[in-house]
Amino acid sequence: MEEYDGEFMQGKIIRGIGGFYYVYAQDGVLYECRARGIFRKEKIKPLVGDDAEISVIDAKEATGNVDRLLPRRNALIRPAAANVDQALVVFALADPKPNLNLLDRFLIMMRQQEIPVIVCFNKTDLTTREEQEELAKTYQNCGCRVCFLCVARQEGIEEVQELLEGKTTVVAGPSGVGKSSLTNALQSSVQMEVGEVSRRIGRGRHTTRHTELIVLRRDTYFLDTPGFSSLYLEGIEREELKDYFCEFAPYEGRCRFQGCMHISEPDCAVKEALAQGRIAGTRYENYVLLAQELGGRKKY
Repeated sequence: MEEYDGEFMQGKIIRGIGGFYYVYAQDGVLYECRARGIFRKEKIKPLVGDDAEISVIDAKEATGNVDRLLPRRNALIRPAAANVDQALVVFALADPKPNLNLLDRFLIMMRQQEIPVIVCFNKTDLTTREEQEELAKTYQNCGCRVCFLCVARQEGIEEVQELLEGKTTVVAGPSGVGKSSLTNALQSSVQMEVGEVSRRIGRGRHTTRHTELIVLRRDTYFLDTPGFSSLYLEGIEREELKDYFCEFAPYEGRCRFQGCMHISEPDCAVKEALAQGRIAGTRYENYVLLAQELGGRKKY
């Protein structure tokens, strides 16, 4: 354990609940902290993932105060978190069947935040290699890293661990896809020090109710989030939607009409690429559905 002079140090907020912030500090200790009154006065809310300066009140009891937040690289609204390097979205290949419309909504949401995404398909034992290759082709062409695993058989776990190394990763996905099982598998080799962290914050091993950072190693964290079943696109206009489908990019400017939405217009380069199999049909279908949804919203 590292030694520090004085009672001030830096750390990362890994959980906030009931007015307390749990800060994993540079000395390897998890401190239970309250935020200074200045945060309320300035209407600043510390977020999970924030790097913070803390002052230790009682070293033996590991309590302290959050004195200052360091500058954020980014901040997510859902889940509420800061300084996220990448997102790992987990879907099952079967049982339940993957909702690709929901997946595409998540990709748009992360692209809005300029956060890279890894798409992780679980339960490879329930599908064929051909089905997996088709999904890999679909999502690798939309700018994502794609991986496949079977948590029940402990297959593919090492690849995921390598992708998480040295980063803060938000892990998300619908309920029932094996996200919690993956979370537990990733922690199976975690050092005792981190196990103490989990016990101190009273983390349930199978049900995620709060947003929290799980410490894998000193510089490697992942943000376990509650499962989602729907996502509502916000902050995006219908005309902007095509910009979030990066497989359309090579064909932009080659359509007959400037500002082509690639839906009903004639002589559309994107629709031509679709007909030639260079754009995945499922992605295009979801694009059309989302465009209809955005077009049907009232503007106030």
